[in-house]
Order: sequence, then structure tokens, then C-alpha cells
Amino acid sequence: MGKTPEEEHPVKAFGWAARDASGVLSPFKFSRRENEEYDVTLKVLYCGICHSDLHFLKDEWGMSIYPLVPGHEIVGIVTKVGSKVQKVKVGEKAGVGCLIGSCHSCDDCANDRESYCTKQILTYSTTYYDGTTNYGGYSDIMVCNEHFVIRFPDNLPLDAGAPLLCAGITVYSPLKYFGLDKPGMHVGVVGLGGLGHMAVKFAKAFGVKVTVISTSPSKEKEAIEHLGADSFLVSRDVDQMEAAIGTIDGIIDTVSAVHPLLPLLNLLKSHGKLVMVGAPEKPLELPVFPLIMGRKLVAGSATGGLKETQEMIDFAAKHNITSDIEVIPMDYVNTALERLVKGDVRYRFVIDIGNTLHAT
Repeated sequence: MGKTPEEEHPVKAFGWAARDASGVLSPFKFSRRENEEYDVTLKVLYCGICHSDLHFLKDEWGMSIYPLVPGHEIVGIVTKVGSKVQKVKVGEKAGVGCLIGSCHSCDDCANDRESYCTKQILTYSTTYYDGTTNYGGYSDIMVCNEHFVIRFPDNLPLDAGAPLLCAGITVYSPLKYFGLDKPGMHVGVVGLGGLGHMAVKFAKAFGVKVTVISTSPSKEKEAIEHLGADSFLVSRDVDQMEAAIGTIDGIIDTVSAVHPLLPLLNLLKSHGKLVMVGAPEKPLELPVFPLIMGRKLVAGSATGGLKETQEMIDFAAKHNITSDIEVIPMDYVNTALERLVKGDVRYRFVIDIGNTLHAT
């Protein structure tokens, strides 16, 4: 018999886990490794709920390891640092995002693009270097190598700042990489959920013109008055979409459901870029003719590397960019996940771990 999750490591931990692909979470005792010389231990105070948590809980991507403690938008206070840690000190605010390991020797790692390392280790539902299972942030403590820890500026609230560690960097990175961060450009954002509302905020902070593209006409007021978008297109309104053909430099597509790409490609100017950051479960149809005729690009983008994630957090603090959140207690998490499936959240659930996760 192998060791139980409770026995694998010396440091007792407590969280909520799913035991199978039903995805239902319940209290779970496990353990974390001892803080080593390059490790940082965090007392977790808040953890965002990401759409990918849902996919993992239900094993929709076929890579889930149970019992599964999700959560990769983790923020809290540093309680312990190893003897060689230089990045943070005890008592400081810090966070852990989507990654806790990579090979450190490939081209991507050498160029601060750890999120593209083929040996990257995700924060949960993966196996660590020592052969044990990784557990995420729906838990009371986190132990992480300092390279994968993000410093949190004092003026950035932990609860509304937590989703930046996944939703924030997932849209910040492609805006920068594909050159859609230049003032005067026109950027489209498809879908106004956890990722989409962050894309609008970052794009506006870069000084670009932003058009939100959505199937829901009811979101127009919210997009323009609350989030500061310049215009709004209802993607099912043929006249509106036709009037906007060839007007957009680049589009960040955050939608995780199957949807047609042709109307979006038509909105792009020639040499425009459609960047996919949502991950539909089934392949999408890609019409090639409009790509050729307009030398257009369809691309994908994951989260960013650690250097860029820190840059994004510092930029967010400087420009007062936070996520719009609904803070929930730990025991509400299963209801929150059901609401997330229906898109019933404006725009990110964040679990108040510090005040509501009580060991049983």
C-alpha cells in the first residue's frame, strides 16, 4: 500500500477535493512537503474559481488525478521562506498561479516563457518532481518554489487581485505578444466573462479602442458604462456585424463553447489577428479563404511566464485593474460551480479561504 495523501508529506493541510469525475467537492485532509531552501509557504486567504477548474473536476480534458484539489488563482500571506529565498519575506503578500514547475533548461524556460515548457508542472492534478500529486489552492496552505511565486503590491487587494493570476495574465500576454497594446489600435473582445472583462480592462489601460462582441445584447450597458468599452457588437445581429467588417486590428476570443469563426475573421482588417484564449471541447471550423485573402492570422495563447506575470501584476496595481468578483464561503463552492456552468457570475467567483475554510 502506498501512503495516503495525509501521510505523504510532513505538513498537515486541509482543503476541499473531488474524489471522482462527478466533480463534487467535499472536505479533504492531505499534506504538503516541508518548506525547502528555495520554497515559500503561503497561508492561503483567497482563491479564484477558474473555468479550467470545472474542466479538471469533471475530467473533461482527460488528465485529472483524483482526489483533486483545484485552484490556481491563489493569494495569501507568506508564513515561511527557505534559507535561499530572495523574492519574498515572511509577512508579505504573494500569489501562486497556474504553474509550480518547469524544466528550466529548454528555450522557452530560458526566455521566461515557462507556460510553454513541454515539462511544465501545473499547480494541481499533476505529479511533482518527487512523484507525489499536486493539490491546488482550495486549501489552507500552499508550498511552492520561489521561482513560481508572484509578489503582490500592497495597493492591490488580494480578493479582487487573485483572478489576475490566471484570467489576467491569459489576456495580458496575447495583447502584448501580438502587438495589440499600441494606443490607437482597435481590439475586439469576444465573450464578456472572467477572461473577457479582464481583456477589456487591460486593453483600455493600454490606450486602445475596445469593441466587445457578444451573443447577449443585455451585456451592452455593462460593457460600455461599467467596463469602459468603446462599442458593442451583438454577434447574432447580421446588420451590426456587416457594418463592422474590416474595422478591427485584432480580436481576443475568450469563448469556451463551440462558435463560428467566419464572422470574427470578417471583422478583422487585412493582416489582422484572431487570438484564441478560450478552449472549446470540440474542434472549430476554420475557413481558410478569408485568411488567405486578408493575410489574417488565427493564433492561440496560454498564460504567460513568471516574469511577464509579475509585470502584469505590477501594471494592474499601477492602473488599479482588478477583477469584478463575487466572494463566496468555502461551503458554497459546489453551488458556485453549478452557476459557473450557466455563466451566472459577474465575473469571477473568489473563495474566502482565510475566513471560511474550517478543518473538520
